[in-house]
Amino acid sequence: MKQQVMDVNEMPKGMKWIALSFQHLFAMFGATILVPILTGLSPSIALLSSGLGTIAYLLITKGKIPAYLGSSFAFIAPIISLSQSEGLGAAMFGSFLAGVLYGVIALMIYKFGSDWLNKILPPVVIGSVVIVIGLGLASVAVDMAMNIKVDGQTVYSLKHFMVALSTLAIAVIASTVFRGFLGVIPILLGIIGGYIISLIVGIVDLTPVKEASWFALPIFTTPELSWKAAVVMLPVALVTITEHIGHLMVTSSIMERDLVKDPGLHRSILGDGVATSIAALIGGPPNTTYGENIGVLAITRVYSVYVIAGAAVFATSFAFIGKLGALISTIPTAVMGGVSILLFGIIASAGLRMLVDNGIDYSDKRNLVISSVIMVIGVGNAALKLKGIHVDIEGMALATIVGIILNLVLPKQAKESEELEMEIVTKQTKEVKGKTVKVGV
Repeated sequence: MKQQVMDVNEMPKGMKWIALSFQHLFAMFGATILVPILTGLSPSIALLSSGLGTIAYLLITKGKIPAYLGSSFAFIAPIISLSQSEGLGAAMFGSFLAGVLYGVIALMIYKFGSDWLNKILPPVVIGSVVIVIGLGLASVAVDMAMNIKVDGQTVYSLKHFMVALSTLAIAVIASTVFRGFLGVIPILLGIIGGYIISLIVGIVDLTPVKEASWFALPIFTTPELSWKAAVVMLPVALVTITEHIGHLMVTSSIMERDLVKDPGLHRSILGDGVATSIAALIGGPPNTTYGENIGVLAITRVYSVYVIAGAAVFATSFAFIGKLGALISTIPTAVMGGVSILLFGIIASAGLRMLVDNGIDYSDKRNLVISSVIMVIGVGNAALKLKGIHVDIEGMALATIVGIILNLVLPKQAKESEELEMEIVTKQTKEVKGKTVKVGV
């Protein structure tokens, strides 16, 4: 195992600090601005909420976890759905409640541990829901890649589709061929490459950049009370909490220390929740810890929270540069569609990998039923319309709720129970033998 280059509380100096912070800024940039572009939010406000959320997280975790928080992809579909039916303000209210739920779960983990969460959301449920998150957005990515709006009508464009495929190709090559830091930012490289191609073929209008001022306030959105938003957002928050736990485990492994104990899983989840609530209050997408930045930690072996904080300060500052926000707004939808094809596919594949890594046995009809129902309800965007209280539960939210219920009510096979008992007996036998050997030595 490689030795660390810089520990958590070590502060780099001068240009080295700036360079290391910019690495983390670039790692999160492409994905963080993609979420607001897809959901109709302001990219500038996403940068601001990302920076402020990360700083809040570092403070809550007592500066012991070098994690960067950016826009969460899990909430894209719910935000789009709520924005169309209830408005962006309602989506922000739901996001705020998701942050509050993080806080409640953090308190429960502090008091009772995390075993109860594992029982409610085992890998078979989480993996299936993550697949739904990716595949449920497939039509959005394809539509962005090959269609354009002409006089209010959706029209197929071969030119735009070729730009999307070129963008996808660049991102795929960067992801599979490049090594080191470049291999960590394939989405950003794909967007840059796609944008250059778009300039060459003439589908970029730079007028907004010329007209924009250098300094501009981000566009804020105020949360608006909506109970439908609560029903749609909260089940998704349960899924992202388990994703957060996974990220913390990976970071612990990279740093070779138990971050679950110190500063504690409850502090980490609370920090994520506070970051998400801050984002919602100013009109940004919910935040989550970023795998891209964890990848940078693994490559550089630099764990300094000052480096992460530096990236957060840069992101916050960039939110007020009007020309940067205007430049981001000129990125053609074809480019974003191209990288989205890869991103949403990766999300779905991550769910599949979760099922494989956890050894989910589909010869067990219980697992087969749970996964099948979750995926069809989620990808099919089934809806439960409760007219009496004017609330619709649909798509991913409904799939998550049904999955949790099925997991709790369906009986486990006798074979599975026997195997579990054998596992416990074998473990106990090994522990006894281990103790005997230790005493003998």
